[in-house]
Amino acid sequence: QVQLVESGGGLVQDGGSLRLACAASGPFSRYAMGWFRQAPGKERDFVASITRDGSTTFYADSVKGRFVISRDNAKNTVSLQMNSLKPEDTAVYYCAADFFGSGARTSSRYNYWGQGTQVTVSS
Repeated sequence: QVQLVESGGGLVQDGGSLRLACAASGPFSRYAMGWFRQAPGKERDFVASITRDGSTTFYADSVKGRFVISRDNAKNTVSLQMNSLKPEDTAVYYCAADFFGSGARTSSRYNYWGQGTQVTVSS
């Protein structure tokens, strides 16, 4: 079992930055980690993921070059640094743990989920 708690969401201006954090309990280093987001009326979409040792990252095309995912296995945390934020980035952001894969882009591949943190980007 892995328990995940997101933090760091908030309201920022267009072009601003925000850093999300996900604190985990359990065998954190055994899981690839991902960030997903869900806007009202929309499906939960892949944002970024990172392999178990942090050596490889994956990004949705919409955030590549703006967002950076990282992890600190010693602290059992995964972060999402979001730069150059746009109004279309507004969503609830979730971290998730993937035991079997290496950071899939499909939400159904993840075993555990946090409760989410709201990110709102004003225009």
